[in-house]
Amino acid sequence: MSTRQRLLLAGCAAPAGAFFLAFWLLPALQLLVLPAEQGWKTYFVVLTDARYIESMLNTVLLSVVVTLATLVIGATIGIYLARRRFAGKHLLLALLTLPLSFPGVIIGFFVILLGGRQGLVADLSAALTGGDRITFAYGLLGMFLAYLYFSLPRAVATYTAAAEAMDLQLEEAARSLGASRLRIVRDVWIPELAPTTLACGAIVFATSMGAFGTAFTLASKFEVVPITIYNEFTNYANFALAASLSIALGLVTWLVLFLTRRFGSSDGMR
Repeated sequence: MSTRQRLLLAGCAAPAGAFFLAFWLLPALQLLVLPAEQGWKTYFVVLTDARYIESMLNTVLLSVVVTLATLVIGATIGIYLARRRFAGKHLLLALLTLPLSFPGVIIGFFVILLGGRQGLVADLSAALTGGDRITFAYGLLGMFLAYLYFSLPRAVATYTAAAEAMDLQLEEAARSLGASRLRIVRDVWIPELAPTTLACGAIVFATSMGAFGTAFTLASKFEVVPITIYNEFTNYANFALAASLSIALGLVTWLVLFLTRRFGSSDGMR
C-alpha cells in the first residue's frame, strides 16, 4: 500500500474514529471511573446491598423466563407459518410483527388497559364478584406479559425466515427411515435452528435486561435494575452509584451472553 493510499484510508477512517471516541469510548471511560469518586467499594455495592441484589436477581430471572418463553412460542409460530400455506398468511404475519413499531411505553400502556386498576380484567372481575377488582399489570405477571409482547414479534419473524430456509430433504430422509415427529423435532429441527435460537435468545435476553420504557410504566411492585438506575440518577442525583449499577448490569448481561454462546455453540458442546 502506497503512502497516498494510507493517507486516504486514514482520512476516511478519521470521522468514524472521532465519532467512536466522542460518543462511546469517552463516555464508557467516564462511566468506569465515576464510582471511584465515592471509594472503590461503590463498584461492589450490587453485591453488598440487599436492595440492589434483589433488583439484579429480579432482572436476570425475569429476562431468562421471558427469553425461554419467547423462544418456545416464537419457534412454534414461526415454523407453523413457514410450513403452511393459507389465505391471509402474509396479513397474519404482518399483524404478528406489528408490535415491532411500538415503544416499550405503549406496550406497558396496553398491559395497563388489560390488567390495570381500570382495565378490562378489573372491570369484568368487579362485575362478576360484585366489587373485587383483579389487577396484575403492576407486578411480575404484568411485566412478564409486556416483555413477552415486546420480544415475541422479533422471534416470530426470525424463526419464520429460518424455518423457510431449512433443508426439507433431511426431514424427508428421517421420515422415510421411520422417525417419529418428536424424533424429527429433536434430531432435525432443533440442530438446524440452533444458530437462530442462539442469536434470537441473545437479542431477547439483552433487550429484556436493559428494557426501561416498559418497566418504567409497570414496575411499581417489582423493581428491576434499569428502574433502580433511573431512581439513583434522577431522584437522588447519585451518579456514582448509578454508574456502578450500570457497570454491573452490563457485566451480567455480557457474561450470560458469553456463556450462552460458549456452551451453546457446536464447538462448545464437543
